[in-house]
Amino acid sequence: MIAALSRATFSTLADSRTLKKIASRYGMRPHGFARRFVAGENIGEAIECATRIERSGMTVTLDHLGERVTTREEATRSTREYMAMVESIAKAGISRNISVKLTQLGLDIDRATSVDNIRRVLDVASKADFFVRIDMEGSTYTDQTLEAVNSLWGIGSHNIGVVIQAYLKRSPDDLKRVLALGTRVRLVKGAYREPKDVAFQDKEDVDRAFVDLMKVLLREGTYPAIATHDPVMIDETKKFAAEQGIGKSTFEFQMLYGIRRDLQRSLVAEGYPFRVYVPFGTDWFPYFMRRLGERPANVGFVVKGLLHEEA
Repeated sequence: MIAALSRATFSTLADSRTLKKIASRYGMRPHGFARRFVAGENIGEAIECATRIERSGMTVTLDHLGERVTTREEATRSTREYMAMVESIAKAGISRNISVKLTQLGLDIDRATSVDNIRRVLDVASKADFFVRIDMEGSTYTDQTLEAVNSLWGIGSHNIGVVIQAYLKRSPDDLKRVLALGTRVRLVKGAYREPKDVAFQDKEDVDRAFVDLMKVLLREGTYPAIATHDPVMIDETKKFAAEQGIGKSTFEFQMLYGIRRDLQRSLVAEGYPFRVYVPFGTDWFPYFMRRLGERPANVGFVVKGLLHEEA
């Protein structure tokens, strides 16, 4: 039954206010079910988690969860939270690497608002020698996100990177565009519900697209991030790098916090640079539901967590 639950189902559930309210009562308690995938609700908890991860030989990128804000007040608040986050991370001495969504900074209000806000974050980040990854969201935001990256790069903000989603049919052209700039790229399969005319629907097609893009990235990219939990995709990456004489230090693998910890440890043991995407914040529910939709087996962890709460 769990395996039959589709990504579309979880995407729909992610927008449920009622379910979010119920889940929020239990999910982030000290042993709550959401803590497997979310580091905490505040920057202190996230830094504590990141510090533990880095002791094991990995690096991190921190993401203050939130998206699709609808007022300038919310966008300004999110911007200030990211600026404060940069200062907290610098003081803690962990990886100076963060991820940001433009809709969290006002992209749904207008592009100018989001670009002005990300520039404020980048100004603080560049002074503290941070790298800022601009996350990719649903396909309706792809053009605006790439345009923002192009604009920011053009005015000298070179401490930024972007994300390419392999399941989007447009991604080969988008990858050429960002590689021409010199921007660092994180390659992912993609987690949002998309129509079939926009994105590949079958896993075989998505995997094939991922491998094709990975090969371009390893040959032509600047320190690319290969972000996947799929052992087959990981093996394809390692195999291609070895065949092409591409050194391990020229790219990194990335995975989400709490997923495939066994693979995370094995890649570190093999000497590959490895980064964990560490999300935190009170607006964790949509992110959490997308993780369940990507891998239905993750539902088992939630069921165990709920049974623990009931005990």
